[in-house]
Amino acid sequence: MYQPTSSRYQDMSYRRCGHSGIKLPEISLGLWHNFGHQDSFETARAVVFKAFDKGITHFDLANNYGPPPGSAEENFGKMMAADLRSYRDEMIISTKAGYYMWDGPYGEWGSKKYLVSSLDQSLKRMQLDYVDIFYHHRPDPDTPLEETMMALDLIVRQGKALYVGLSNYNPEQTMDAVNLLKQLGTPCLIHQPNYSLFNRWVEGGLLDVLEREGIGCIPFSPLAQGLLTDRYLQEIPADSRAAKAVFLKEDRVQQMLPKIKALNDVAQQRGQSLAQMALAWLLKDTRVTSVLIGASSVAQLENNLGALQNKTFSTEDLSRIEAIL
Repeated sequence: MYQPTSSRYQDMSYRRCGHSGIKLPEISLGLWHNFGHQDSFETARAVVFKAFDKGITHFDLANNYGPPPGSAEENFGKMMAADLRSYRDEMIISTKAGYYMWDGPYGEWGSKKYLVSSLDQSLKRMQLDYVDIFYHHRPDPDTPLEETMMALDLIVRQGKALYVGLSNYNPEQTMDAVNLLKQLGTPCLIHQPNYSLFNRWVEGGLLDVLEREGIGCIPFSPLAQGLLTDRYLQEIPADSRAAKAVFLKEDRVQQMLPKIKALNDVAQQRGQSLAQMALAWLLKDTRVTSVLIGASSVAQLENNLGALQNKTFSTEDLSRIEAIL
């Protein structure tokens, strides 16, 4: 039986999520990859337990995480039932719906039918009575935004989620959704955008919206699908996403390699790995509540957590990074 370490909250820092009463760990664990049925359950279990031992209280999922879709939630549910049930009140668990999940006209996007049905399925897979945060995973070009936001409001009033969030919404879409949620009485807690040193679109207005409206920000893909790590400094590993052409193309790696190597030089001079510096760079912005990492091993998780040891950047550091980018 898993017994978490009693010192698990001593070394992690927590940030308030926007204007809410919720605090999130500066680093959260995402189960997008490495936690499905095609992966080692024992390795995934070890990563989740180590994360909790290190003060990570936030675990982020979605209906389609795997592969196959749904399997990450199923595996997490097994861990909850067998080992983590008594610690449920110490955990923030989130899931999402928006991408394709099942056949027919009600299996993706943003209708009330889809969102309510999807969360019901997610709760069964995770063996939970409720999630702490439920996200709409992407804007729906066809469903009225009012319907989607009313579905999120309904889900909270049903007790199936405590808070709601948005993911992949641009600044204008975010503002419209936030205003609707305010009118309904279920404010938006948090936004989950793709944000990293190599993908800075949120700096073009979204971060300003979130700050003004008192909404948290939790970037996903902070390491740009592995580009901002030491994996590609020498050659493309056979087991990497680039080699398998999964989410990352080999030509993209080759194109970015000079910048990756230059950023790695800055990180080494700071006494950090490239991944640690990339995570710390996001956390230097107080508008960022938490950074969402994945991990394929306990060692990788521990390396990423090392980012918290040095989150301060000198003017020279920032100037060098900007010049490289």
